[in-house]
Amino acid sequence: MESRLKNTNTGNPAVWTGIQHLQKAIAAGGVDPKLLALVHLRVSQINSCSACVHASVAGGKRAGDTDERLHNVAAWREAPFYTDAERAALTLAEAATRLQDGAEGVTDEIWDEVNAHFTEEQIGALNLEIALTNFFNRINRTIKEPAGRTWG
Repeated sequence: MESRLKNTNTGNPAVWTGIQHLQKAIAAGGVDPKLLALVHLRVSQINSCSACVHASVAGGKRAGDTDERLHNVAAWREAPFYTDAERAALTLAEAATRLQDGAEGVTDEIWDEVNAHFTEEQIGALNLEIALTNFFNRINRTIKEPAGRTWG
């Protein structure tokens, strides 16, 4: 696949500055970077964004996560490698991402489980990570950004 854009980092610098501020806010939210990478990976898998799947795996490895956990996140419900808190975050990520599938979204049960494991600041960071990942997935799918070219 070849990108529709020659240079995805040009254009409006204010957009990239805004994105950097969002990324800093996520990082300041107190969520383990390994979990943020898992959430990014799972959302990107759902949206079939190869560029973000590639970047998520690389980011997870940089954060110290294992190949075993990164490779099994697509089947996290059946895999024994995730904590209850991670499972709550992955459930939230899937529910917030699958809205286009006609799913009911984030139910009270999902929200209660997330609240049992995370502070409000952490939940804010998780929600922003999910939203920003969906944002990037949609841009990358639109411009046909190939895996490994820009991020990772």
